[in-house]
Amino acid sequence: MRKILVIGSGKSSSFLIKYFLDKSESEDLFITIGDINTTNAERLIGKNKRAECIKLDVFDNESRTAAIKETNIVVSMLPARYHIEVAKDCITYSKNLVTASYVSKEMQELDEAVKEKGLIFMNEIGVDPGIDHMSAMQVIDRIRDNGGEMILFESFTGGLVAPESDNNLWNYKFTWNPRNVVVAGQGGAAKFLQEGTYKYIPYHRLFRRTEFLEIEGYGRFEAYANRDSLKYQHVYGLDKVQTLYRGTMRRVGFSRAWNVFVQLGMTDDSYVIDDSENMSYRDFVNLFLPYSPTDSVELKFRHQLKIDQDDIIWDKFLELDIFNAKKHVELKKATPAEILRKILLDSWTLAHEDKDMIVMYHKFGYQQYGKKHQIDSTMVVIGEDQTYTAMAKTVGLPVAIATLAIMNGKITTPGVQIPITKEVYTPILKELEDFGISFNEKEVPYLGYNPLNL
Repeated sequence: MRKILVIGSGKSSSFLIKYFLDKSESEDLFITIGDINTTNAERLIGKNKRAECIKLDVFDNESRTAAIKETNIVVSMLPARYHIEVAKDCITYSKNLVTASYVSKEMQELDEAVKEKGLIFMNEIGVDPGIDHMSAMQVIDRIRDNGGEMILFESFTGGLVAPESDNNLWNYKFTWNPRNVVVAGQGGAAKFLQEGTYKYIPYHRLFRRTEFLEIEGYGRFEAYANRDSLKYQHVYGLDKVQTLYRGTMRRVGFSRAWNVFVQLGMTDDSYVIDDSENMSYRDFVNLFLPYSPTDSVELKFRHQLKIDQDDIIWDKFLELDIFNAKKHVELKKATPAEILRKILLDSWTLAHEDKDMIVMYHKFGYQQYGKKHQIDSTMVVIGEDQTYTAMAKTVGLPVAIATLAIMNGKITTPGVQIPITKEVYTPILKELEDFGISFNEKEVPYLGYNPLNL
């Protein structure tokens, strides 16, 4: 019996575990799920005799190494910062490793040791990063193989609420780590390439510089720039490209409203607020507004941000109940970002029957035999419920498929890597189609860089 160790069983693990369980008989698998809290894993595996849950604290060397020693391959679904100790153990005990996380500096430094042992450390094999890499490289390689030269590449991804569950004015609910949503875009200016010129958008302007996108059957979206669009320029072989832009998708109107939180300073995670545990939501909002002996918090808020009373953006803040004097923060020594996260969770948590949605949009501009062409490629995945979400599906399935492909010798190239080669992306994208994860491609007239508000 071949053994798979899955470390971490959070919200993105449901489809991953289901895939392994469904394949356990035909592929002769036994799945061990290790987590400091096994409640979710126990619920997901039920009474399946080809799976077990174990208590595993990634910081406890003894339990971690004991579990890794006993398996054939390790899947780490932990937050990225916790992978490194697992990775070092995998080298020590000669185990292949699969993660959905970005390759950290520490992980990349293990590349030589991984290659020396002939191991595969596959990273960035979720949705974004992951499916975005594979689907982009499949088209880029095809263009090159047919004699084309890339001149433009834009890529956008969004984790959103599905249309049938979209019942708030923000057209948004949390489908992944809420903290990452609150602090998105911080840590430096967004950087991208436009018609051969480097462009930068500082954080305080990020949410007012949006591009509009249309996806057939799903309407209009907006996108704001990712922090570093050039990160994969060399990796994708796009060194000569004129335009390179990567962004995050939201429904139209979200960014303008979110920008209010940014301008007030509510998304700041760099300092703590004294006596935060005793504050009401109203008190918290008032911290960021000027003093007035007569004006209400609501009036100061509107005046400070120049929001008219009949503006839809005002209704969005009323809907969040941020001016409630009876709701309390109840977080000790919390940062503004942590308090905002708690307030938003009241309104933006997926209900049990809610469905989420992953949307992805690629634009490929290329020149072939003296003529310019453009391909637009879109993907939409709708979740099933609060457990089997689109986010869990698009993160977990590529991880699971890659794990089995490595075990079965379909992926053999050693080293610390991401899924950008034909050896990796061809079989994985093909199998993802069986689960309804596929792209709709269409040739459109080449428009060049058409950023509207950028």
